[in-house]
Amino acid sequence: MVWTLADAKALLAVIDGIGAEGLAPADYKPAALRAAIAAGEGDALNEVASKSFAWLAEDLRDGRTPMSARVQWFAVDKDVDVNPTDAIMARALDSHDIAGTLAALAPTYPDYAVLKDALARTPRADAKTRALIRANMDRWRWFSRDLGEYYLMTNVPEFQLRLVRRDKIVRTYKTIVGKPGKTATPQLAEEVENVVFNPTWTVPQSIVVGEGLGAKYLNNPAKAKRDGYVVTTLPDGMVVVVQQPGPNNSLGMVKIDMPNPHAIYLHDTPARGLFNTVSRAYSHGCVRTERALELGMMLAMLKAGKTPEEVTAISQSGKYTKVPLTSPMPVYIGYFTMAKDINGQLITWPDIYQRDGAVLASFAQPRQPKTGQRTIDEKVEAIAAPGL
Repeated sequence: MVWTLADAKALLAVIDGIGAEGLAPADYKPAALRAAIAAGEGDALNEVASKSFAWLAEDLRDGRTPMSARVQWFAVDKDVDVNPTDAIMARALDSHDIAGTLAALAPTYPDYAVLKDALARTPRADAKTRALIRANMDRWRWFSRDLGEYYLMTNVPEFQLRLVRRDKIVRTYKTIVGKPGKTATPQLAEEVENVVFNPTWTVPQSIVVGEGLGAKYLNNPAKAKRDGYVVTTLPDGMVVVVQQPGPNNSLGMVKIDMPNPHAIYLHDTPARGLFNTVSRAYSHGCVRTERALELGMMLAMLKAGKTPEEVTAISQSGKYTKVPLTSPMPVYIGYFTMAKDINGQLITWPDIYQRDGAVLASFAQPRQPKTGQRTIDEKVEAIAAPGL
């Protein structure tokens, strides 16, 4: 790429002021760029300016935090595909609007702007608060810049799910998320494909075999029927236990299906009293959702063309019914320890999964070059038990 002195000076000005975006000017080699500008146009300036611009664009688009510091991060950010670095740089140089092109990479979700304002108001002496703000600003960059017209967004530490249209909250629902440890809820960006009314629940083999449920029901078919389970022995000897639809089903009255390797989804629960507790980290990873039936019915109307009468009849039938969405509904599971709550107040939440430390530590170190890795290397473990 060919850089004019004017464009290079504009880039240097952006770098010098990038602290307002929660990034560190030193990461983008301002001294080397300043020296190249002083030496004049030519190959040296082109190389230095292109490198500084690319690093800055990557961090604004994808986040500065290296993948190794994103604990349980499995949400693929598509921005690099739709807006590659070379194309961003070409646009900036063609238009000679370096600052505007880079500013356009910022997340559109309103929380990012709120955090940016909070950073500007926080005294430099309050290094701890500023570091937490910067970390949570960066978490918004990990997701795609544009989340869609309609989408679901849940912030795990807040224990809340939002139904959002054009970045404005339409409905909110309390959630119950995974217990800390092996059953912590991962961070995902998926799509709801089906709403399942009156779901069945296939009991995991860890319970069927490990806890002896299969043997118990095989020895007492009448009890299995009374308890609402169907037990089947496959030709290879494997025992399958399926809980039938009903008020006591572990998934409640509705399952909001978003296929992913972790078997994480949103669902109802018969244990609704737990929504009245404050810190709701009780599940085996899935997100139990307050008023899930209301949410499922709304999705069926918005995204599957069902009428209120149709979804009411389906939900009250007591029969397993899968309603495919005609257009997918994006769903994002994030982890923000500082963000706006559902009432619009900037709040700090407890770091229930201890995920802040790695992000904060990465910001205290020099910037790492991007590797092209899209998710973390942690082993994917499917979590099938609702954890009642």
